[in-house]
Amino acid sequence: MTTTTCFSLSSTDDVAHLVLSRPAELNTMHPTFWRELDELLTQIHQEGQARALVISSTGKHFSAGMSLETFAGAIQMDDQSAEGRAAIYDLLVDIQATFTKIENLRIPVICAIQGGCIGGAVDMVTAACIRYASADAFFCIQEINIGMVADVGTLQRLPKLIPFAVVKEMAYTGRRLPAARAMAYGLVNEVFDTHEATVAAALQCAKEIAAKPPVAIWGTKHAVTYARDHSVEDSLRQMGWLQGAVWSNAHVREAIAAMKEKRAGDFTPLAGLQSFKSLG
Repeated sequence: MTTTTCFSLSSTDDVAHLVLSRPAELNTMHPTFWRELDELLTQIHQEGQARALVISSTGKHFSAGMSLETFAGAIQMDDQSAEGRAAIYDLLVDIQATFTKIENLRIPVICAIQGGCIGGAVDMVTAACIRYASADAFFCIQEINIGMVADVGTLQRLPKLIPFAVVKEMAYTGRRLPAARAMAYGLVNEVFDTHEATVAAALQCAKEIAAKPPVAIWGTKHAVTYARDHSVEDSLRQMGWLQGAVWSNAHVREAIAAMKEKRAGDFTPLAGLQSFKSLG
């Protein structure tokens, strides 16, 4: 178990479980949140031990999004000069990169969402692969309500997940999208009565994923993400190269044998990574 100011990270049966752990503060996102999340995602990515990641939260709300105190002084946003506005761009690119790490993680990511998923939290969960929600969950593009444009991924990823007109309604009005409607539109895979049931379902899904050959899951995640942003022709071409890179007769034989014998398969984990910057 790893515990930080904003998170706890544990691992069971090849499934990593990252929990937002500041319920009294509604799990808001301040600079420490971003730093710790970035470090923990990098750790999971490089170690290669976990085969799926569940992200859940604590308290009444999944997350109320960006901490307003951040805008009040923790981060200075200088809009009085071209140089200051250029620095705002660079700051945003750096923040965006953390949530993009969720999308680019070598393993599938499943979010279990309860209560409010607000502002930056929508940015966060739209970068995941699968979203489960409790019946009390709702999604809100809060940024418009505080006079700004959502800028960390919501407006780029949400249109890939739900109808464009619904995205516009949420983005222009700041209205809440309840869990039931979110599932009807395809943002949420399934809705459960309680937060506990939601987390249990997310962990069960992650456990099923972790039972598959990790490199095949790695390849599948690459393929579906690429296909989302490219034509069918380009995606089929990419699939040929990808399959040629990861194909394993041994994995296929083992997967089939495990099914026939009704046992868990024995598969090689992903290789650990070493950061190029740490060499030398």
